[in-house]
Amino acid sequence: MTTGTKGRTSKAAATESNGIAPAVTATTATRTLAIDAGNYDLKYYDGNGNPKAIRSVRYQLPQGRDSVRYTESSPLVELPDGTRYHFGNQAYKYRRQQQTVVENKIELARLHLYACLEPVEATISEFPLNLYVSTPDPARHAEAIQEQLLGLHEVKRNGVYYRVKVEHVEVEREGMGAYRYAQRLGLIPDSGYTIVVDIGGGTWLTRLVDAEGEVIDENVMDRGGSYELATSISFDKRLGNALGTTADPGIVMDGFKNGHVYADTGLSWASWLEEHLDPWFKGIFQTVRAQYTPYMPRVTKFLVTGGGSHLIAERLAGRKLFAVMPDAQFANVRGLFPLPSDLQLCMTTR
Repeated sequence: MTTGTKGRTSKAAATESNGIAPAVTATTATRTLAIDAGNYDLKYYDGNGNPKAIRSVRYQLPQGRDSVRYTESSPLVELPDGTRYHFGNQAYKYRRQQQTVVENKIELARLHLYACLEPVEATISEFPLNLYVSTPDPARHAEAIQEQLLGLHEVKRNGVYYRVKVEHVEVEREGMGAYRYAQRLGLIPDSGYTIVVDIGGGTWLTRLVDAEGEVIDENVMDRGGSYELATSISFDKRLGNALGTTADPGIVMDGFKNGHVYADTGLSWASWLEEHLDPWFKGIFQTVRAQYTPYMPRVTKFLVTGGGSHLIAERLAGRKLFAVMPDAQFANVRGLFPLPSDLQLCMTTR
């Protein structure tokens, strides 16, 4: 979201030797960007159109290696020192990839920002920026994220040079963006408590929220997201024997959204998925109920969200106490993006 008009042309400090062009078109208008760095995909939203996603996988190119084709959903990022990273599904075209799900996302905050940068009106690539991001445990990680993101950044993305000054970084509890978006959709009751169950790629978490939106209790599980389900399936001999090798959990996760088929092999685990899905599902919800037993008489809604929620949506269909977020993949990033103050006031006083 931008206000104001195009401005000057800036000469940024860069060298021709690393291939980063030094001249960009600038604006003084502050942009706003929400980023939800998930273990399966990296979501971002600037308030215009629909949120976008980049698969959370990347490849660091050696200096002598040409990149494969880049796209908006598989951007090529080049740092001032010449280091290059290819993000998204195109990274699978290289021999080896780095999966975010097995890494520390906090340390990747700066790279994730670079992958999500886009020009204003297709041409303006120097601008001030306010960021709204989420993390499972802000009390532990907010300061480290802000240290990485605040300040001036110079980078090349998909051949376009950016000079971006991050002026403000707000770090929110993961899952609370989805809660606010659910409020806008009318899914949250006006009274009682709501339990937010956010099932991500690597983690899953819960927030107990009262009718005023205050978090009363919470629990963050570092393991147990859809990657754990994918790992369980990857070790199943029925898949491994058919492949002739051990299956890659990352590719199994891709299959969750593509008919439960392993890449382009045509091999599917759909017929025996339930054997792995049932204990995974029960493990999550038995833990939730055990944690919040004292509060259950006041719970009026379970809000199920996150990129892994589609795996259990069918099980929860028709249960009055449960609401599965529509388009759950983007619910959190939509809710992270701040509403105009007049619209926010309208919603909080409805």
